[in-house]
Amino acid sequence: MNESDSTPRIGQIVLINKGRDAGQFAVIIRHIDERFVLIADGDRRKFDSPKKKNIQHLTCYNYVSTEVRNSLMEAGRVTNGKLRWALGKFVEEELDVLEKGDSLNGERRCN
Repeated sequence: MNESDSTPRIGQIVLINKGRDAGQFAVIIRHIDERFVLIADGDRRKFDSPKKKNIQHLTCYNYVSTEVRNSLMEAGRVTNGKLRWALGKFVEEELDVLEKGDSLNGERRCN
């Protein structure tokens, strides 16, 4: 389910592997260059103050939130609520399939 070779896409869900936010999920909201992207989760990292992250420090999942991507393409921005909703939907749908019964214990972790 991981996709490490191809370039990250706007609206794609990622897992942060390095730094203070390691173990958290976020959404790619902008490309800076071939190495860096801006990510936000709508909670600790709001859309207005995203985190610049090296893509080598992220695990990209093969899941793109069409709602977030469409909002960014049409309006140039996305609400923090929509980012939280997209991450919640991803955790609910995709991680339940990936983990096969393991619980998240109320946290957004992928261990």
